Amino acid sequence: MQSSVAHDRVWIDKQTPGVYHALESVAIAVRNAAAAVDLGRAVMELVNVRVSQLNGCPFCLDLHARAAREAGVTAQQLDVLDAWRRAPYLFSEQEQAALILAETVTSLPDEGIVEREYAAARQHLSDDQISVLIWAATTIGAFNRVSILSKHPVRVRKEN
Repeated sequence: MQSSVAHDRVWIDKQTPGVYHALESVAIAVRNAAAAVDLGRAVMELVNVRVSQLNGCPFCLDLHARAAREAGVTAQQLDVLDAWRRAPYLFSEQEQAALILAETVTSLPDEGIVEREYAAARQHLSDDQISVLIWAATTIGAFNRVSILSKHPVRVRKEN
């Protein structure tokens, strides 16, 4: 198979499409699991955006910020998401708990911090919701790595 490159990068989603399709299947399973445990689309998109911010993935930020707005996340929430802990009143307890898990999964801090953050999230989420959110953060993190390492471009679009 011929290599698909963006500048000097292999587009691994195109180069090994079977693996990428498997990752897409995981994302669909996570989305379905979220719906089954009453995690709304807005919560899931906040997780996608926050993890993508932490990983610095411009392609996923562009995609999921638009999806978040479509899911009902406010412009103000997106504007301050990077500093959400300093403006918790803009986010529901469930959203805050989801963001705690998203950051913990993405940064994998030392065990003491993991225990503290997990306990904080557990106050507002069921075991099923915790499981789905950890899968969600893990999955978007994988997509971030695919896009960053493939150097997927963000297409300029006209704003409304």
